[in-house]
Amino acid sequence: MTNLEKEEILNKAKEFFKETIVLNHIKNTKKLKNLKNFKVNPFLNTYLANFLTGTSDPESIAKALIYPRVLGTSITTSFGTNMQYFCNRVLDGFSSTTSGIDLEFVDQLDGRKKFCQIKSGPNTINKDDVDTLINHFSSIKRLARTNDMRISLDDLIVGVLYGNPKELNSHYRKINKDFPVIVGKEFWKRLTGDANFYHELINAVGEVAIEVDATTLLDDIIHKLADEIRKSM
Repeated sequence: MTNLEKEEILNKAKEFFKETIVLNHIKNTKKLKNLKNFKVNPFLNTYLANFLTGTSDPESIAKALIYPRVLGTSITTSFGTNMQYFCNRVLDGFSSTTSGIDLEFVDQLDGRKKFCQIKSGPNTINKDDVDTLINHFSSIKRLARTNDMRISLDDLIVGVLYGNPKELNSHYRKINKDFPVIVGKEFWKRLTGDANFYHELINAVGEVAIEVDATTLLDDIIHKLADEIRKSM
């Protein structure tokens, strides 16, 4: 892969993060001004507020409710659910027309064509996903035999965008017994041929993150949620 092609991926990744992840994060944050958007546990509200700020006034309770959503589940879910769009937008040059496959590319390490399903992180797969993924790969093997195509098991892979092999959950490890699960730095190296590309990609996205300052928005949402909590007391 040329430097120009790698630069194009980096630029598209920055655009994807800015126009999809950041905008969705802001939109989901704005929804948190309403108490109905939380599954409130009245037994834990006071404890969590005190644990966080040392007091249990409405503002502290609001922070205890909002922070986990804004800094955890909201952004993580948004990133995971946009993987298909990530492939179509950022890795469009490798898009696959094969059913059940996200990408097709020539592995820069072994020179063989890979049929790849993309997952976001080392824990973003469940038990049901395992059967679905294995069925897709099994269908490709049958199709290859029918068409006299030479595809080895090592050519059917799962590509995990970030993380490392030690972090893979048990579902990935089950898949890895039959089909390689390539994670983080190794995946990007096989795709681009550049051992440093994974870190360059992280830095590129980090440049977008530096531009984002939502403290004013967050303070406003906390204030509005605190008012609603105050009225419900």
